[in-house]
Amino acid sequence: MKLKKINENLQENLQENGLTDANELQQETFSTLKSGADCLVIAPNGSGKTTTIVINVIQKLAGSTEESPRALIVVEDKTKVLEMVALFESYGKNSGLEVYGVHDKGDMDYDKNYVSTGIDILIGTPNKLNDMFSTAGYNVNRLRMFIIDDADTLLKLRHETKIMRISSSIAKTQRIIFTDALTERIEILVDKMLVEPYEFDFEETEDDFEEDDSAEESDFEEDENDLEEEE
Repeated sequence: MKLKKINENLQENLQENGLTDANELQQETFSTLKSGADCLVIAPNGSGKTTTIVINVIQKLAGSTEESPRALIVVEDKTKVLEMVALFESYGKNSGLEVYGVHDKGDMDYDKNYVSTGIDILIGTPNKLNDMFSTAGYNVNRLRMFIIDDADTLLKLRHETKIMRISSSIAKTQRIIFTDALTERIEILVDKMLVEPYEFDFEETEDDFEEDDSAEESDFEEDENDLEEEE
């Protein structure tokens, strides 16, 4: 995969997995995501958002390890957790990065103890991550990336409060939101979480990507009140 100044080991792993050409999403966002700026990425389902997340996290973190997590990624459910962990294992081979996934069906004590032993990348569902960060007191001072995947889906499931609670526990980091569509809920989340974000909108390129006909239907007022109480 040809991306400007991509990690050589990462590039080899991508090629071994058949990813020889970067798509438009990966080409357009790579440099900005690598820079450390807050970003909002809007792209339809099937455009490669999950792969883009994995590529950029490996690019930023490969070459060094620490005991505290340096990337925190929020995903929808157990299936998404396992899918992303598998991608990290494939694309991050020989990177030395320790990746761990947690979800609602996992054992809380085991998960907390495992994370405490030292990992680089933590992937999890909003419920599980919120519970873990509320009770375990993890050191997030070394966190370099806080990423929300499929944000519109998470907000439809009314996870705003949990996401904001996790974000509020992190003093300074790069925050990135990936979403299928820009909705009122997403706009409010962006205003609360991101600082002068770069916005990438690939909604106009539906000929290149799988179309997504999902629409935002639910009312946001209840969740907005919850967030105000949290603050």
